[in-house]
Amino acid sequence: MSVFTREQVNNLVDGKLDWDTTLRMLQTPKDKERFELYLSVLQDKVSWKDRIILPLGPHLYIAQSQSTGQWVNKCSCGHEFGDYRHNWKMDAAIYVRDTPEAMQEIYPELMAPDTDWQVYREYYCPECGVLHDVEAPTPWYPVIHDFEPDIESFYKNWLGLPVPDRAD
Repeated sequence: MSVFTREQVNNLVDGKLDWDTTLRMLQTPKDKERFELYLSVLQDKVSWKDRIILPLGPHLYIAQSQSTGQWVNKCSCGHEFGDYRHNWKMDAAIYVRDTPEAMQEIYPELMAPDTDWQVYREYYCPECGVLHDVEAPTPWYPVIHDFEPDIESFYKNWLGLPVPDRAD
């Protein structure tokens, strides 16, 4: 049984958890009960029924599609970015800050990076417009595929939980 309540985990997800409890949560060893509680809280916050397998960010998940059984990258609004092994960024709406004027929307004048050396790539959901990620590479660098999680090992070896079914 997790030492934290559903209300505490919900407040953590909403950014409303008090600092002392947040610190205690960070310092406490993670357990499968807390992970299951966390997934349950996240599931309650989305309108779709596909099962959340793994959160990737505040509004981005790997979910098990009810219609196909496949694991897909999915936004909290329900937009699917395709197979979880595919770089979801390739299907996102991308805004590249590659001019001094675009950088000055973020930085004061003379404090922005030189756009010949660095650009910002902002990745948005094409359906709801939520910002999922920002990269700061050199202008010529390819789109970064952050990681491909080993979900089977995570569930089986780290959590001791059964691996969610997948139709592939």
